[in-house]
Amino acid sequence: MTTVRRTVPTIRHRTADVDGVRVAYRESGPADGPVLLLLHGFPTASHQFARLMDALGDTPYRLIAPDYPGFGHTEAPAGFTYTFDRLADIVEGFTDVLGLDRFALYVFDFGAPVGLRLATRRPERVTGLIVQNGNAYEEGLSDAAREFAGLRREVPGDEERVRGLFTLEGTRFQYETGVADTGLLSPDSWILDLRHLGLPGRADAQADLAFDYASNFAHYPAWQAWLRAARIPVLVVWGAGDPFFTPAGAKAYLRDAPEAEVHIFEGAGHFALETHLPQIAPLIEDFLDARVRAVPSGRS
Repeated sequence: MTTVRRTVPTIRHRTADVDGVRVAYRESGPADGPVLLLLHGFPTASHQFARLMDALGDTPYRLIAPDYPGFGHTEAPAGFTYTFDRLADIVEGFTDVLGLDRFALYVFDFGAPVGLRLATRRPERVTGLIVQNGNAYEEGLSDAAREFAGLRREVPGDEERVRGLFTLEGTRFQYETGVADTGLLSPDSWILDLRHLGLPGRADAQADLAFDYASNFAHYPAWQAWLRAARIPVLVVWGAGDPFFTPAGAKAYLRDAPEAEVHIFEGAGHFALETHLPQIAPLIEDFLDARVRAVPSGRS
């Protein structure tokens, strides 16, 4: 009897200088393969994609996952301004430095406002879109998300509420809420997140981004218009128990991308990839194979 085994990929950990920011990133797959650019969320970094990279190890795709300024192993200079516009500036510059002329986007959480800014700036580069609990519609905002976005630094007590998310309890809450079987979650995930949140200046950077989050809402119409005009393949995978972004936000993508594939996973929370990788990874592979044009995407 012949045993068929998937190839375990080699994952390379590299850095790139982008406007004075030392961007750390991880990469797997052939240097001349079609690129899938993986954009992480809060409070994590590119390590959230390590298992996905393993799962897609014997596919022809080049997977690239950068850490934003203020996250993971990326090093930003003193005085860096932490806004979503600036995160998008750095990711855009990162694609220029790596010579990524064509790529599909995977956007999760904060990755949605970063990646969709990039898409509207460089629409000719984006070959497909995978959305995992990344909101771009008003109806996708839960009451908790609206309340969070309404916090203001000048209001007494609001900054303390924001910084509560950077604690063990706040971070673990984001992983566990809405998950039917928390035994599927690795505690290593939030412990590593906490390690990065505890680095000098990181809490201040994250607080700045939290208070800037509401700026994304004004961009929703432009992102939706881009989706209508781009007519690119879209895959939406969503944890139904997400306390921030509701399943209505997943279904809303069909309004502007009516041929999108939408999969909502009961028993999954905000970090759906953490618990439902065995279900999601094949969907990503099939989507890339069948619907995203295989265009070599830049130099190694």
